[in-house]
Amino acid sequence: MKLLLEAELIYGRLLPIDEPHLVERYNKALDGFGMRRTQLSRFRIDMTGFSPEIADELGDRDYLDPNRVNRRFIIMTPEQVNLPVVHTSFSNTAALMHEFFSANARAINAITIRDALYGEIEDSVSVVNDIDDLLSINEVRFKVLSAEDMLGKAAELRGLVDRLKTVPNAWSDDAMLNRMVDLAKQTGDIRQNALVPDQLVFRHDAYWANHFGGVYVFLDDKTTTVICDPTVPGFRRSRPWQVSYIALDDHKRIFDFLASTGRLELPRASWVEPSGLFQHRADMTIVNLVNQADPTTDLEKMDRIWLQTWMHRNAGLVARDGTYPFLQEAIRTVAATGEIKIADVAPERRFMLVRAAPAHPDQWLVNRLISQMVPYDFVSRFVFDKQGFYTAYDQYSEKFRAYVVATLTRTYLQDKAAFRRKLYGIREDDPYA
Repeated sequence: MKLLLEAELIYGRLLPIDEPHLVERYNKALDGFGMRRTQLSRFRIDMTGFSPEIADELGDRDYLDPNRVNRRFIIMTPEQVNLPVVHTSFSNTAALMHEFFSANARAINAITIRDALYGEIEDSVSVVNDIDDLLSINEVRFKVLSAEDMLGKAAELRGLVDRLKTVPNAWSDDAMLNRMVDLAKQTGDIRQNALVPDQLVFRHDAYWANHFGGVYVFLDDKTTTVICDPTVPGFRRSRPWQVSYIALDDHKRIFDFLASTGRLELPRASWVEPSGLFQHRADMTIVNLVNQADPTTDLEKMDRIWLQTWMHRNAGLVARDGTYPFLQEAIRTVAATGEIKIADVAPERRFMLVRAAPAHPDQWLVNRLISQMVPYDFVSRFVFDKQGFYTAYDQYSEKFRAYVVATLTRTYLQDKAAFRRKLYGIREDDPYA
């Protein structure tokens, strides 16, 4: 964990909160949740207001994620829109927060000058016991409060303004007029400042949930597709008339579903050759084999010549694994014919040869699923499935951890947007990746 922290591969790009009035606002939000105040004078937050330092202080990483549904949030500043989400139970939490920030930018800008917003992303369930509970979440509603009650004061002032306009002789009520003046000093001119968020309800689109070991939910016009471990409660029993269920180890059905719905970019020279994705995965394969053969190997000294020498000395191991020869043959086939016929490829190897269709709105979720199917590619796992990456990282040897951190720092962290664009075809930068 220390290496990850030092390289900012975990809890990177967080916003420091160290001014006393901001710490106090955060504490008032914690008060609103009925939680213990922080004694820290400095901590960092992500887009949702989650702080790893406060989580450690409270001994509860889920302090803003009770029951792993109805996610809580604390908004201190509009700048949070550009931060990542570092702890969540749903892969689309960042997207929902980003939509909320975008739809309510004026209100957030106005309120956070003097106050902090906090509340919950309310789902239709309070606890997830089976797949049906997940599938019942079609939309979410943002329940919004403010630490200094700025929203409440603005609503009160608006009511008094309406009363002044509609009730005869209301202007002669000195107590009411004085109250309006006091409120206006705190809220400003509510006719000019939009202090009430405009949009609070948002659609719950395709997502991954960390319940039951991980559940993927894909939405199409008339069907919902669930991909997970078949032992999950409700598998093939929840809404079987409208839900298609695929076991996570059924590579053929998963691949066919993603390909038939236009979510995959099949292997063609037009993107394979400029991306270098096949060679990247081939390199990851050999690194994985080296580490498996001897976890104490100092991989930092490894270069192309060292790798070639190792492969010659361990040709039998490389051949038995078969992944590296398969990818090298795929590179040659694409160069010679311009494509690979997926029907001729064993189902368990197909995910090595594809990436998510860059134009599809589910590209991040699909790439996450692909990275889970190709777990030895720790770079792709880090980019798209950080929870899975951190779980795997815990099992690595010290030598391999050092190599992983050095590789990610040397490659992905140098220019994230360019790296994602080259290997995975993702054109737009993602503010919460």
